Formats: sequence, C-alpha cells, structure tokens
Amino acid sequence: MAEQQTPGQVESDRLDPMEDAELALVGINMLLNNGFKESDQLFRKYRNHSPLMSFGASFVSFLNAMMTFEEEKMQVACDDLKMTEKLCESDEGVIETIKNKIKKNVDIRKTAQSMVDRLQRQIIVADCQVYLAVLSFVKQELSAYIKGGWILRKAWKIYNKCYMDINSLQEMFEKKTTQESDAANDNHISAEGVTEESLSRLKGAVSFGYGLFHLCISMVPPNLLKIINLLGFPGDRLQGLSSLVYASESKDMKAPLATLALLWYHTVVRPFFALDGSDNQAGLQEAKEILLKKESAYPNSSLFMFFKGRIQRLECQINSALTSFHTALELAIDQREIQHVCLYEIGWCSMIEMNFKDAFRSFERLKNESRWSQCYYAYLTAVCQGATGDVEGAHNVFKDVQKLFKRKNNQIEQFSVKKGERFRKHVPTKELCVIATIEVLYLWKALPNCSLTNLQHMSQACHEVLDPSVIGLRNLLLGAIHKCLGNSEDAIQFLQRAIKDELGRQQNLYIQPYACYELGCIWLENPETVAKGKALLFQAKEEYTGYDFENRLHVRIHAALASLREVVPQ
Repeated sequence: MAEQQTPGQVESDRLDPMEDAELALVGINMLLNNGFKESDQLFRKYRNHSPLMSFGASFVSFLNAMMTFEEEKMQVACDDLKMTEKLCESDEGVIETIKNKIKKNVDIRKTAQSMVDRLQRQIIVADCQVYLAVLSFVKQELSAYIKGGWILRKAWKIYNKCYMDINSLQEMFEKKTTQESDAANDNHISAEGVTEESLSRLKGAVSFGYGLFHLCISMVPPNLLKIINLLGFPGDRLQGLSSLVYASESKDMKAPLATLALLWYHTVVRPFFALDGSDNQAGLQEAKEILLKKESAYPNSSLFMFFKGRIQRLECQINSALTSFHTALELAIDQREIQHVCLYEIGWCSMIEMNFKDAFRSFERLKNESRWSQCYYAYLTAVCQGATGDVEGAHNVFKDVQKLFKRKNNQIEQFSVKKGERFRKHVPTKELCVIATIEVLYLWKALPNCSLTNLQHMSQACHEVLDPSVIGLRNLLLGAIHKCLGNSEDAIQFLQRAIKDELGRQQNLYIQPYACYELGCIWLENPETVAKGKALLFQAKEEYTGYDFENRLHVRIHAALASLREVVPQ
C-alpha cells in the first residue's frame, strides 16, 4: 500500500509530462524485473495525479488478472480500467482545438502541451477498452465475445482518430519548421512546446494498442468474424505485429509491454491456435531474437525466463524448459501469480515427459493455492495421480471435481466435470488415467512438443486400452500421435476409424470434428489430396456443433484454410 500523503505532499508529487512518461517507463521496467510490489506501489502512489500513472496501476491489475484468470482479480482489473478510462475521457477534438486556439492567438506552447496530453488520454482510453475486451474474450462465452466486439469497436475508432491526429500534427509542425528554418536556427516543434520525441512516443503509445487490437481480433472465433467486420474494423495480423514491433522500440512506457505481447503471441497464441497450420516452429526465431535483444535490460526477469522456457518447450527441449520454469519460479518468490503460471508449465512439461508423479505435485499445489479454476486443476491432479497407479487417491480427487465446478458457462470446467464424472462413479484404471493425460495433451496442442520416444510410449499406452467406450478417443489420439511421428499412412487409418466411430461420438462429441480436422490437415500437405483436405475441413466446420472446444477448433480450421490460401492463391 502507498503511504498516506498530506495535501502539501500531494501537490509536490504532481508530475510534468516528461517526468510523467519517464517515471511510468521506470515503473513498467521495475515490474518486468520482478519488482511487482514496488511497481504497484509506485503506480498507485501517483494514480490520481496522472493519466499515465493511473493507466500503469490499472495495467498491473490487468496483468495479475491475465496470469491467474481468477474471477476476483478480473473484476478488480475491470474496475481499475474503468476508473482510468473515466479519468481520461474528453470529448474535445485535438486538431480542432489547436487550430481554434491558434486563430485566437492563444499561447501556442501551452496549447501544444495540452494537445499532447489530450492525445495521450485518448490513447489510454482506447487501451483500456482493448483490455476490457480481452477480459471478456477469456471467458470464452458467446455473449462475452459479442460484448467484447462492441468494446473493440469503440477502441478502433479512437485509435484511427489518434493515428490521423498524430500524422496531421507531424505534417503541420514539419511544414511550419520548414517555413521558419531560414528565419530561426531552431526546431519549431520544440519552440512550440512539442518535441519530435514526444510525438514519436505518442506514436509508440498508439501503435502498442493498435497492434494488440489486431492480435485480439485474431483470437475471435471465425464464426464471429462476419459480426466483427460488420462492427467496422478489419483484422490484419501482419499490421498488428509490425505495430507492436514499432511500439517495442519506442520510448513510451508500453514499449516493454509490447515486447511481452510479442513474446506471448509467438510462444503461446500461435502454437495453441495453430495459426500457422502444421508449422509448429513458427514464431520461435522471432521470440529468440527478442529475448537476446532484451537480455541485458532484463537479466533476472521471471517473465522473460518464463518465455525462455516456453521457447524450449516448443523446441521439444523439455529438460531445459523445466530448468527455466523452475528458475522463473524462484525469481518470482514474491509474485504468486507468476509462480502459478510457472507451476502450470512445470506440470505440463512433466506430463509431456510422462513423469506423472511430478505433474501430480504441480497440479495438486495449483488446486490448493489457485483461485482460477480449482475444478480444472482438480481434474488434472486426479488423472496424473491415477496415471502413477494411485487409483484410489485419484478416485477421491475426482469426487472433488464436481464440488469445485463453479463457472457453468466455462468450456474448460464443463469438460473437466464431464470427463471426471465417469471416474467419480467408478474407480478408474491406471490405463484410463494415462489415456486421459494424453487426451488433454492433445487438446491443448502439446503433442508436437513431445519427444519421439515419449510419443511411442503414448502410442503403446493407447493400444493397451480396450474399453469399447473409448475406442473412438483412442483412434483419434493414435492418429494424432502418428501424425507427430511422421507416420502419415498409420495416422490416416486411425483418423478414418475415429470419424466412423458412432459409439465414440456418443461418449465424446468432439472426436469426429477433430478427427476430420486432423485428417484434413494431413491431406492439405499433399498437392494431389488438397481438395479432399479442404472438403474435410469444411465438414468439420459445418456438420458438427455443440461439442467441447468448438470455438477452439474453428480458429484452427480457419488458420489451416488461410495458410493454404497463402500457398495456393484462390
């Protein structure tokens, strides 16, 4: 908590625009170098004195919410963002104001400073809108997507206006500077109270939100893209990435955040949503270059160490990834949220290695400590415990899954309860628990991170399961495993069986559309079977509905078709 201040102290704490921007950047860099507590205190101390510092305080809340997904923290973030937005909102147009005051011979220096401040405020309002939209999207509910879309519409309009205003200002001042350069050996922009540096910083500020905006659009399920287009804004992935790169190299307070956003996009979003089709290594080179470039600025950052672990995991260097995540865990000694993110990755890396004992320990700790989704963590704890052979212990935890079910519209919790229900009624076998771990690895796109040896062990584990009710699931998983192993012929056979399995469909509605998608992707890689592949992708998209993680699959189908269009112009 920040110290209480007397009125005299508050007045002395007022910041001029340059101090404001520099202090805000210090606060963000502090946060990235494990100083979460100090950063939070700094921003909250000044949050009522400066739009930038208010935004910094709200961003810390937003980051905490996004790292934990806890309902309570998400609500705090929403409240903080709305508070910042209210502080910044102003209806007066920037360019109109400066032109009017020039006509009235008002002090142009003060007018220019006021104009920069107003632009800054508008950009912050748009940023707050984007973060509120992201908080809506993570709920993965139809109503939340629509609400988020309308919020983004407002942000998009502000970004467009700010872009035009900044460009107009640059042209206006450059023209004036040229005209007066012979008369005065000085930079007119500086003389009028606005420096090239401040305009450049503003452009960095708006580029961050604009870039994140486009990446946010890429997270919207394709079946809602028509609605998004009707709302009046496009979604250009390359434009979003180039804007984030520009922002990351600027002197704005959000430059480090743009760097984090790029790392998050390349190491989390791209592989999870299969935005590059079957290319599992896409984005890793860009992520490595970012880490190398920023290594000296953030030598002991738990967040940068976390992303290093993500890169290693995606490169199938699981032991190195585990070392990085454990290091990040130690560096984040005072930051529970980052610790939980690291524990989650440690659990997944352990599952990838089929080290179910360590995976069990990580997920059990999350189940007991995290308030995000104890239901989901309980399910992961139970399947890993059962996979170690402790089926009685697993049976007891499966009973907790239903009790911990809180968010009725959350797809992950719905899946956890549905899958855990069978094991709640009857003590599971070790074999069924092992196949359940392979199932979540598949659904969360982690099979491509597994070594060939572990993939072969998983294939053997699937073959050992003979229960008729999971034959469809077994065939889907075997198809996906053989696809990762490069055994296309075997993969095709298993996936075709999964598509035809009606009994499996009754148990797991998602098996057939996911099998169609997997088989379609295999056929897309061969020029002779591209047409069959496209037909299967459209079948997966249009003939099935109401299954687990439907939106997730639609995003992957859309990405597969889009990557095909890039190779073969339609």
